[in-house]
Amino acid sequence: MSKKKTQIEEAREQKEMNTQEKAQEETKSTQNLADQPEDISVPGEIKDKGNNWMEELKQQINDGIDSISGKKKTAASEEGAPDQAEAAETALNKDLLQKELADSKAGLTHTPMTMTPDLEKLLADELKEEKKNTKRSAQMISVLAKHNFYANGLTPVELRTTLEDLGPTYVKIGQIMSSRTDLLPENYCKELETLRQNVKELDPQIARAVIEAETGKKIDEIYSEFRDEPIGSASIGQVHYGVLKDGTKVVTKVQRPLIAEMMAKDFELLGKLAPLLDGGNADQDSDAMSFAAIIKEFEKVTWEELDFRVEAANTKFFKDRILAGGPTTCPTVIDDLTTERIFTMTFVEGCSVSKKEKLAQQGTDPMQAGRDILESYLQQVFDAGIFHADPHQGNIMVSGGKVHWIDFGMVGEITEADITSLEKIVVGLLRSDTDSMADGVLAIGSSGAGCDRNKLKDDLELFCAKYMSVSSLSDIDFSALLGEVVDLASKHHITMPGRFTMLVRSFLTIEGVMEQLCPELDLFEVISNKLMDRMKKSFSLEKEILNLGQGVLDVSKKVTRIPQLLADSLSDIIKGRLKINLELTGYEELINELGAKINDIILVIIGCALFSSGCRLAATQIRPVLPNGMPLIALVVLMIGASMLIYALKRILKKKK
Repeated sequence: MSKKKTQIEEAREQKEMNTQEKAQEETKSTQNLADQPEDISVPGEIKDKGNNWMEELKQQINDGIDSISGKKKTAASEEGAPDQAEAAETALNKDLLQKELADSKAGLTHTPMTMTPDLEKLLADELKEEKKNTKRSAQMISVLAKHNFYANGLTPVELRTTLEDLGPTYVKIGQIMSSRTDLLPENYCKELETLRQNVKELDPQIARAVIEAETGKKIDEIYSEFRDEPIGSASIGQVHYGVLKDGTKVVTKVQRPLIAEMMAKDFELLGKLAPLLDGGNADQDSDAMSFAAIIKEFEKVTWEELDFRVEAANTKFFKDRILAGGPTTCPTVIDDLTTERIFTMTFVEGCSVSKKEKLAQQGTDPMQAGRDILESYLQQVFDAGIFHADPHQGNIMVSGGKVHWIDFGMVGEITEADITSLEKIVVGLLRSDTDSMADGVLAIGSSGAGCDRNKLKDDLELFCAKYMSVSSLSDIDFSALLGEVVDLASKHHITMPGRFTMLVRSFLTIEGVMEQLCPELDLFEVISNKLMDRMKKSFSLEKEILNLGQGVLDVSKKVTRIPQLLADSLSDIIKGRLKINLELTGYEELINELGAKINDIILVIIGCALFSSGCRLAATQIRPVLPNGMPLIALVVLMIGASMLIYALKRILKKKK
């Protein structure tokens, strides 16, 4: 740990030296720019006035810089490092922390599960079923045929039940999708949240066998007490309470056997289907994220959750680097009892923040607990750039009056550039500066071909009008603001990165925790104070004046060129060389509607062709055949053709309404 701190200190000193050198270079470059105006062919009177005005402006800027530099030196000698160095230090530490966390999880590789005789005996039925059902694609087709969602539409409930029947991989995908409001409508996300509840418990004998297989020891050799009744169950694993031989109270998370193997098959199949769903255009620029990219994102997140060593590394990192010295903490990882498939940590003897009566019995002040949680969370987001991505009430415990964070399976990261862009959006909102707000939105997201900055600014003006009565940061509902930014970006074909939508989701979650725990706490005031502190530290008056001076000098130069540009334009008109480029806008909706109708017609044609082909195949004797003598291939083709026809006709009728 001391070595890490030394590296951070060295990097910090280097950053401060670079900052000072850069400021000196900017000052010199501004002076040189003013000393060497362009040689422009303009009338002498205008040129003389322009040069005189620039000389006066240069002198004023230089005087201002000298004054500020003197004040800065005095402040630095009296109070220590300047605010600019503090801002650079914050960004530097954030980069180093994120790299350190990534390094702690680097090199983890998947290894096949060890099958002991006891485990094989307990999993005999599952192993037999796995060998029997080698064709996973056939299983999936049967599930989709059973739900028949093409007839009634894919409702939120139908989507959830379909994912449940498809198995753990799709349940996990559904759980991840429940937090991606940028990909699914809100009613679908709420329905998918229920996938986290009512999960079937794992047989405790199997849980014991997995622990023994992973450790190579019997349960009685590890624990003096091990409770078979789980504390909680999830789609990937479940948690059991135990007491080690040395008296340490712990909880052990056990992974469900064979789940990794099943998920590997599912993602391999989805990887093959994704290019077909994308229509072969996965590599082309598109406004919407491709299915292939979505599947890859889900696979990455799922494999991290399947390797419990990742969660263990996250937990240790938060305890040692993020939460150390703060108002909150987290459990201690038991390394000897942590592997790819089991994760053991110290037990938090307390209660969830949702149990206000028990908190009162412990003598815990809900208001103080709420302040500690919020202070810790904002420090994670704004100072460290690494935050707990699932901070619901069940993952925040209070023990002995101290708040404990648990379950670091989902950890989010946010860059310094993202936070700076957020500040642009917030400050722009207060000033009704749509240019600054548009810059912030475009800097965070990735704009597609259909993105129009002018239309974005038009909607941002309406956005500002909604917040017209807002005069300070404390009046802004920050979590709601983030959600509206995501919606606005989606409307204008701007794809927000997963890290940002994860931040939005976690902000909404922490707001819900605060409303339940201490509704009287002014959440927005605390957040606004944090933002104000950041903006004060990152603000540099010297840099602002340099930028302003640079901008004014550039404008003054362009002003002196106006007569020459006018003369050139008149000459082009006379010689017939002037060209005007026009771009028609406002027809995007009409083009999109026409494209949708063409797609519907194509679906109808293909559906009719398939249905006709199915009828012809029904008259053949192609094997295998059904009990009624109809070839199986004929039935499949007829079903696909009918499904496409029904789907296309429903779309056409719906649009007519």
